Amino acid sequence: MRPCRTYLAVPAHRRRMLEGAAASAADAVFLDLEDAVPPDAKPAALAGALAALAELDWGRKHVAVRINTVAGGLAREEVEALGTAARLDALIIPKTESAGDLATVDTWLDAPGAPRRLGLEPIIETAAGLVHVETIAAAGGRLTTLHFGVGDFAASIGARSAEIGESPAGYAQMNRQGDSYVTTALDLWTYPMMRLLVAARAYGLRAIDGPCGAFRDLILTASWAEKAAAMGFDGKQVIHPQQIEPTRAAFTPSAGDVAFAQRVVTAMREAQEAGLGAVQLDGRMLDYANLRMAQRILAMAGADRQGTD
Repeated sequence: MRPCRTYLAVPAHRRRMLEGAAASAADAVFLDLEDAVPPDAKPAALAGALAALAELDWGRKHVAVRINTVAGGLAREEVEALGTAARLDALIIPKTESAGDLATVDTWLDAPGAPRRLGLEPIIETAAGLVHVETIAAAGGRLTTLHFGVGDFAASIGARSAEIGESPAGYAQMNRQGDSYVTTALDLWTYPMMRLLVAARAYGLRAIDGPCGAFRDLILTASWAEKAAAMGFDGKQVIHPQQIEPTRAAFTPSAGDVAFAQRVVTAMREAQEAGLGAVQLDGRMLDYANLRMAQRILAMAGADRQGTD
């Protein structure tokens, strides 16, 4: 699969923004028909998406369209219109709450003339979606990717968060330390992110984190991207082009990381040739778990080269 470290969202009824997205350095783009589009602009958004897919040069980008919710009344028309679009890699299914939502879209795509190559990428953004994320991940078929929709998920559980992706200020633990008190901020999103990530990995899917809503704050953008990358996510949604570079950097292994990973691979190959299952390197004991971690780093570095070719 092509790299999707930076997954840029763009409203499909805004032609200039679509042109900017096509020319951007993002690995992936999704043309939005859902939350970024007001109700009276939905028909224009679908027409805009179809025109942009046909007319703009998307290069090597992974290109998707986020349709409206399966139960909302617009999705079937959108899927049928988009099903034969030549420059489309996937449909993003918002507010997915069951494998049945994916089965419904599959049925629409199975209509005569619709290609079977389109991937399906559900967004887990409600409490019900997270409860069923394992069965959703196990659905197979066209399913390729799970996204975490952190903004709608916050609303779904009633979190008091003013910024998309930000943990609520009041979500903290106060403890006594001698005669004083110390407050430690906590991260509300660790549990849903990890549960989605584990489900994705269990079924061989890509995992994409939700966006940092504070798009002008590049320090927060980079920090939250680094957290998702450290956890093991493959990429993160971005909502503004200026978020692309710091997010991409977070998901790109450093030269030092790559060099050490290469040394691990070499050391383990030499150990295997000597009939050993483990070896020491720089005072560390390495085994096949270290090899697999090193191979992951090298694969991410390879994705970086692929994305810049």
